[in-house]
Amino acid sequence: MSVLVAYYSRTDITKKVAEEIAGRLNADTEEIVSTVKYDGKIGYARAGKDAMTVKIIELGDLKYDPSDYDTVYLGVPVWAGKAANPVISYIKQNEGKFNNVKFFVTAGANGFESSFKQMEEFVGKAPLKTLAITTKEVKNGEFKEKLDSFLD
Repeated sequence: MSVLVAYYSRTDITKKVAEEIAGRLNADTEEIVSTVKYDGKIGYARAGKDAMTVKIIELGDLKYDPSDYDTVYLGVPVWAGKAANPVISYIKQNEGKFNNVKFFVTAGANGFESSFKQMEEFVGKAPLKTLAITTKEVKNGEFKEKLDSFLD
C-alpha cells in the first residue's frame, strides 16, 4: 500500500506528528509550504483572519501527486477554530485526487471537530480515520501512543 503524509506546520507541532507517522509507515512526506508569511505576531494574526475567511492561497512547489497513493494522511493545525488554510488550499489544488484519506489535527485545546468537518467537505469524502492531538501531547511525546490505532 502506498502512503503519502501531507501536512502544514507553522510551529513544528504538526510536523512532529507527520514525521512520526511517515517514519512508522515508511511513507513519502509532502510538507505544504505557504507563499504567505505566517510567522511572528503579525503572521499569527494573518493566519487567524485567513482561516476564518477560508482564503485559498498560493503554495510552494509540490513534489507528489496524491492520486498516486492509496492513502493520504492530511495533517493540519487548527487556526481560529478552522483547519489552517494552507492545507485547505492544498486540498483545493488537488481536488478529486484523493483515493483514501486520514486526517490528523493538532490544536491547543479545541477546534478539532470543526476542522475535521471542513476538511471532509473540501476533500469530498469521509476520512477512513481521524486523530485529534493537543499541543501538550506533542510536546510531552504522549501522542505516540495514540498513533497505534490510527495507523492500523
